[in-house]
Amino acid sequence: MVCKENLEAPPIACDDASQLQRTGSTMKSASLPSLRVDPALREAAEAVLQEGETLSSFVEHSVRAQVQQRQQQEAFIARGLASRDSAKASNRYIDATDVLAGLQSQLHKARKG
Repeated sequence: MVCKENLEAPPIACDDASQLQRTGSTMKSASLPSLRVDPALREAAEAVLQEGETLSSFVEHSVRAQVQQRQQQEAFIARGLASRDSAKASNRYIDATDVLAGLQSQLHKARKG
């Protein structure tokens, strides 16, 4: 089982709830701001709820997924910028025209055969 203190902290391994009590790593709940939406959006969200799922749990899951997606996006951008800086420092580049030509060639071969 993996427990998380918050979305940004690294995972904390724990065996069971009693270990959480011993380590003092229990999570406190917090509220998100109230959200006013168009009635059609609420109806659409309610229409796709799975059995046993509440609108609150759906919204929480959606927020968690969006937070994770944005964290991954930030990490992706950071890796790209680091790669750019590394290429500048080493003065080793591959021209975009060459990359696109190579991709076009691969696409042509895939469609052909």
